[in-house]
Amino acid sequence: MKCIVGLGNPGNRYRHTRHNIGFRAAEVLIEKFKAQHSYGNELYECYKANIDSTEVLIVMPQTYMNNSGFAVREFRLKHECSVDDLLIIYDDFQLPFGTLRMRTKGSDGGHNGLASIIYQLQSDMIPRMRAGVGGTTFPEHHTHELMAEYVLTNFDALEEKFLPQLLLLISDACKSWIEAGLPKTMNLYNRNFFNPEKTG
Repeated sequence: MKCIVGLGNPGNRYRHTRHNIGFRAAEVLIEKFKAQHSYGNELYECYKANIDSTEVLIVMPQTYMNNSGFAVREFRLKHECSVDDLLIIYDDFQLPFGTLRMRTKGSDGGHNGLASIIYQLQSDMIPRMRAGVGGTTFPEHHTHELMAEYVLTNFDALEEKFLPQLLLLISDACKSWIEAGLPKTMNLYNRNFFNPEKTG
C-alpha cells in the first residue's frame, strides 16, 4: 500500500491559492485514477485507488495547514502506512513555478505543514514532493509576514493557464514513485518543466 498526502487548507476561500497546490494535486489524482471515497472525519478525507495493482490511499488533511501533522499521524495509525510508503505533496515559494523537487528526507524548509508532520511523526525521514509556486508577484523582501501573505494569494492568469499541465506532471511523478520508487522518479522529475514568463 502507498499513501499520498496533498497538503492544503479546506474551504473555498483557499481553494485557488498557491498554498493549496497539494490539495489540487490530490484532486487530480482522485479524478485520474478514479479513486473512491474511503473514509472521512474532522481530521482528513481519504480516497482509495488501485494503480497498477497497488492499493493507493490519497489523503487530504482537514486540519488547516499548520496542524497537518495531527491528520497524518492519525491516518498512519489507522491505516498502518509506513513512512517509506508515504509521500507528502506541498507548495514551495522558494522554487519557481513549474519546478518539482522530490527528496527522501530533510528539514521543513520553513513550511508549516511539513513542520507539523515532522513534529508529530518525530522524524524528518519523510519522502516529499515540493511543487514550486514562486511567480512574478513574489515579494522583493522575504519577511515571514510577506511570505505568509504571498502563499495565500491566487495564481495569476498565466500561471493558471499552465497549472493543469503542472498538476498532470505531479500525477505522473506520483505514478512513477509507486511503480519505480523514489530514486528513479527523482532523476526523471526533479527539474523545472516550464517557465510561464518565457513560454507564455
